[in-house]
Amino acid sequence: MEEGLLSVIIPAYNEEGLIHKAASVIGGILDTAGIPYELIFVNDGSKDGTWQCIQETAEMNERVRGLCFSRNFGKESAMFAGLSEASGDCAVVIDCDLQHPPEKIVEMYRLWQNGYEVVEGVKSSRGQENPMHTLAAVCFYKIIGKAAGFDMSRASDFKLLDRKAVNVLLNMKERNAFFRALSSWVGFKTASVEFDVQERTEGVSKWSVWALVKYALSNITSFSAAPMQLVTFLGMVMLVVSLVMGSIAVYQKISGIALGGFTTVIIIQLFTGSIIMISLGIIGYYIARIYDEVKGRPRFIISSTCGTRPGQKDEKEGKGE
Repeated sequence: MEEGLLSVIIPAYNEEGLIHKAASVIGGILDTAGIPYELIFVNDGSKDGTWQCIQETAEMNERVRGLCFSRNFGKESAMFAGLSEASGDCAVVIDCDLQHPPEKIVEMYRLWQNGYEVVEGVKSSRGQENPMHTLAAVCFYKIIGKAAGFDMSRASDFKLLDRKAVNVLLNMKERNAFFRALSSWVGFKTASVEFDVQERTEGVSKWSVWALVKYALSNITSFSAAPMQLVTFLGMVMLVVSLVMGSIAVYQKISGIALGGFTTVIIIQLFTGSIIMISLGIIGYYIARIYDEVKGRPRFIISSTCGTRPGQKDEKEGKGE
């Protein structure tokens, strides 16, 4: 079987207490399995000592590299930054908090060796989670699933991609990319590996309710035009209501039973105004997304790096000789 280099992409935001542990656990598992690898930590503008921990780990372990953003750009940008710097024949994305079980990487790698080009990590359980969060996640994935045309109910960012799939993703020019959906959308020969979400051993989740709402809105609008179709639906509802109310008004006028007063008129105006404002809000949000894309700003800015690419150290030593 082919023994290709595996690049492990590990986004990190305020995870200073887990950097050393993640490198040790993941590296130990891959060493035991005899898999050649590199670990790429991406510091997403952390406010604690995450970057210092990454630098220390890179000094102790030549297989560790680090990328540091100039500010917080978000997890999606961190994943794409790691993929852009990956040297491997395949790459896997995994959370720094180890809620994605690292031992599953070996199973994913073996499937890649057997010819699979995308290996999806699918959740068999979501672990201990707020019921409202679970309900919101189910609704979100139903919308994305219908838009994408494939089931995303158990999807995650934990997945392995062949170099071909990585190159396709990196060549996509959209700024607001949804990695979890796009990595499935690209196709290729696909397999899946089930896993149970593990509990955090240190720290707390960095996802607030508002952050999750923004994340959901951003990804739905970047991958689906369903909200725009809602505008059409609301317009049809308004048309039906108008026809019914208009017919009643005409009948009352002809029958001579029309009553004076503005209650009905006010209600209709308020209803119509609400529909119009909701529609304008949805359209405006999409226009804002188009504006962001047209500006063409980079997905991320790397302010500093640490560690060396596999083979780069040997090249330097060869030149020195």
